Amino acid sequence: MSAVGADGFSGVPVRKPPDVNARPCHDAAVLEDFDRCYRAVQSRDARFDGWFFTAVTSTGIYCRPSCPAITPKAENVRFCATAAAAQQAGFRACLRCRPDASPGSPQWLGRADVAARAFRLILDGVVDREGVSGLARRVGYSERQLHRVLLAELGTGGLALARAQRAQTARVLLQATQLPIGEVALAAGFASVRQFNETVRAVFARTPSELRRSADTSREPLAGGGGQTIALRLAHRRPLAAPELLEFLARRALTGIETYDGAVYRRSLRLPHGGGVVAIFWRDGELHAHFALDDLRDLTVALARVRHLLDLDSDPEAVDELLGADPLLRASVAGTPGLRMPGSADGFEIAVRAVVEQQISLSAARTVAGALARAAGTPLREPGLAVTHLFPTADALATLARTRPQSFAMPASRRKTLALLSEAIANGEITIDPGSDPVELKRKLLAISGIGAWTADYIALRALGDPDGFLPSDLGVRHALARMGCQEDARAVGALAERWRPWRSYALAHLWHRLAATSAGHSAARAKRSLRGSAPQASAA
Repeated sequence: MSAVGADGFSGVPVRKPPDVNARPCHDAAVLEDFDRCYRAVQSRDARFDGWFFTAVTSTGIYCRPSCPAITPKAENVRFCATAAAAQQAGFRACLRCRPDASPGSPQWLGRADVAARAFRLILDGVVDREGVSGLARRVGYSERQLHRVLLAELGTGGLALARAQRAQTARVLLQATQLPIGEVALAAGFASVRQFNETVRAVFARTPSELRRSADTSREPLAGGGGQTIALRLAHRRPLAAPELLEFLARRALTGIETYDGAVYRRSLRLPHGGGVVAIFWRDGELHAHFALDDLRDLTVALARVRHLLDLDSDPEAVDELLGADPLLRASVAGTPGLRMPGSADGFEIAVRAVVEQQISLSAARTVAGALARAAGTPLREPGLAVTHLFPTADALATLARTRPQSFAMPASRRKTLALLSEAIANGEITIDPGSDPVELKRKLLAISGIGAWTADYIALRALGDPDGFLPSDLGVRHALARMGCQEDARAVGALAERWRPWRSYALAHLWHRLAATSAGHSAARAKRSLRGSAPQASAA
C-alpha cells in the first residue's frame, strides 16, 4: 500500500494575510494587498501555504506560495482565497506542489461567524450527506443567504467547496489504494463515474489512471484495525511538538477506545457510514496517519476529524512569538516549540469526559469514562491492537442511564447530569460539532443542572477548537502557576491570562504540559528514592 504525500482536502479560506517579512499576519487583508502576496510567492516560504493560493493566468495552473517552480510574472498572477475558488475559475492544481493538499489556514480557527462555521461543516462532509440545504439549516440561514456569504468570504459556494473536497479524496484513494476506479468514484462521493472523470481531469489535468500511475509506492502501511488501510502524511505548519501532542492524548486515553504504545497512538472513530481506526505516529520528521475504515466514503470526514483532534491548522510561529516573550512561559515555549492544544474527534465524547472529570483526578476519570465507553459503546467490526469499541452515542448513553444506572460509578448528581446531557444531544436540543456557535452552545450547556462554567468552557475549548479559550478556575492551571511562583486565585489568574490573548488556549497547553512534566519528574524521583530504601519527601502538589 502506498502513502500519499499530504492530505489537506480543499484549500482553506483566509481573509487576512501573512507578513512576508515575518510570521503570518492576522491584522491585514491578504487578498486586498497584491504586493504582500506576491512577495510571499517570491520568498517560497512554506509558512504561507494555505493562507492563499496563486493562480497563474499564463499556464492555467494554481499553486501554493511555496511552489518551487519559477516565480510567474506579476501581471500573470491572481490570488484566490481557496483552492476551490481557483478551481471554480478554471485553474487546475499544480502537479509539483499539490496546492489542494495545503495545511488549513489558521485564520479561521475559533471564528464563530456563519462562513467559518459553514466551512468547518463542509470539511466534515455535511454537503455530501445533507446537501447545501442541510448545510444552510445547520447554520440557520437560507440557501441564498448562505451562498452570498460563502461567495463573499471564500470566493465560491458550498457546492464548489464540496467538489474540491471530493476531488482531493479521489486523488488520495487513487494513489493510496488499489480500488477499481468505479469504486473510487463512489467512495469519493461522486454521483457518477462520468462526473468523477470530468472533475479529476479539470482539477488535476490528468485522467484517474494517470493519477494512479503517479503514486508514491515507497512506504508501507502500518498494520492494525479493520478495513482497508490508507496511509497519509498529515500536512502541518512547523514547528510541531509531536511527542508532547501524542503524550497529551495518551494520558487521557480510554481503554477500548484509545491506546498508545510509546510510539503509535490509535483510536476508534465513529463516522457517518460506519466505524474506523486511525493510527498516528511521528517518523522522519513527519506526522503520519493510517486509516482503517469500514466504508471508504468516510475518508474525508475521518481526516477532517483527525486534523481537528491534533490541531494541525494552527499557526505555531505566531503563537510561540507571543507566548515566548512572556517571562512565565518563555522556558516552556523554548523547550517545546509548536505545542498544540488538542481538539476532539467527537464533540459528545469530549462533553462526557468533561462532566466525568469534575472534581476527580485524571486517572480516575479515565477509569470511569472507559467503563462507560465499554458498557454502552459499539464494538468495532474488526477490533485490533486493544482498540475494540466506538465511543457511545448520546442515545446509547441515555438508555444506559435509564436501564443500568449502576454502570455509572459516580455520585447520583453527576449521573443525572450525564443523563440530561445525553438526552439533550440525542433529541437534537444541543449540537456539539464544528458548526456549533460557541456562545449558544455554552448557554445551552449551562442550562443543564450540574454543568458549570469550567465544564462548558472546557467543552467549547476542545470540541470547537477555540484558540483563545482559557480555564482560570482549573486546578491544574493554578498548580502549574504555583510551581512557577504565582499564588493566585481564579480571578487573578483570569486577569493574568489577558496578556496571552489571542492564544490563551496554547498558554493553557503549556501550563498543563509544565505541570505534567513536573509531576512525572517528581514520580520518577520518588520511585528512585524508594528503590534506594529511603522515605520520599512530601510533595507540594
